[in-house]
Amino acid sequence: MSSKQLTDVKYSALDLATVVEGQTPVDTFKHSLALAKQAEELGYTRYWFAEHHNMMNVASSATAVLIGYIAGGTRSIRVGSGGIMLPNHAPLIVAEQFGTLASLYPGRIDLGLGRAPGTDQVTAMAIRGENMNASHNFPKDVERLQALFSVENCNSKVRANPGEGVDVPIWILGSSTDSARLAAAKGLPYAFASHFAPAYFLEAIRLYRENFRPSEVLNEPYVLACVNVVAADTDEQAEYLATSVKQFFMGVITGKRQLLQPPVKSMDDIWNIFEREAVEQMLGYSFIGSVETIKKEMQAFVDGTGIDEVMITSHIFDHTAKMRSYQLFAEAMK
Repeated sequence: MSSKQLTDVKYSALDLATVVEGQTPVDTFKHSLALAKQAEELGYTRYWFAEHHNMMNVASSATAVLIGYIAGGTRSIRVGSGGIMLPNHAPLIVAEQFGTLASLYPGRIDLGLGRAPGTDQVTAMAIRGENMNASHNFPKDVERLQALFSVENCNSKVRANPGEGVDVPIWILGSSTDSARLAAAKGLPYAFASHFAPAYFLEAIRLYRENFRPSEVLNEPYVLACVNVVAADTDEQAEYLATSVKQFFMGVITGKRQLLQPPVKSMDDIWNIFEREAVEQMLGYSFIGSVETIKKEMQAFVDGTGIDEVMITSHIFDHTAKMRSYQLFAEAMK
């Protein structure tokens, strides 16, 4: 059991750039910037985007471009990827892109790396072509990326410019136990996708901590957990707003994706019992309620896991309600 208080835990945000029913990616990007500016004022540590492809309800496919847009519109909050799906890209291209971002916004850019495609297999084939098994190269690709960022790479025939010698903190992302061992072996911070893969979370962070080897960038394990949050002035209002995220995950489970739907009074006419169980399993680490409810449940979560940082993702239909949720969560953490 951890003895940490909520004030000891950093809090951050993951933005999937969700496209809302009746709106376009243009609206989404404007709302993301407004949310990032507010998050900065509220003491959030970082604001990340996740790379996804061929999803009409998620507009974060050009992740590095969005990171630049948000970093350019804010002053101090760290901005980064949660994550870049490294097998979709040559390490050199990632080093150049994030070297450019970190040159423009020094000390503010994070590079979270994942090995999943961030899409379906047909789209992954369109992205990777002959390189379809690139996920097997993930550990070596991380090493290549670290080498490209290093000053020692100055005598190599292949160099990242900008990128070489630029400080870009690398994070390893995971939704199973595979990447936990890699993050531990390399002494890198570890971010877990408990917002959709709760089943492996406790085992993954245990493996990470037990096998961690100190490195030049990190002396001891650092665990970030991503969770779903819907905060509102009352528990009842939060539960109502949370029907949007439940519909979102219904689309993930059934393969019938649609733009983020407005909240409904009851989910009974939308899902059957099997779909409900599947959605609720995926939403295992979700914090839905008032400030008091979230504060209590988040403290229990920290007590049980000892996490160093929590990152929230919030699929909320109404932009004003989403801004309010960010505000209330910050209040709970303070």
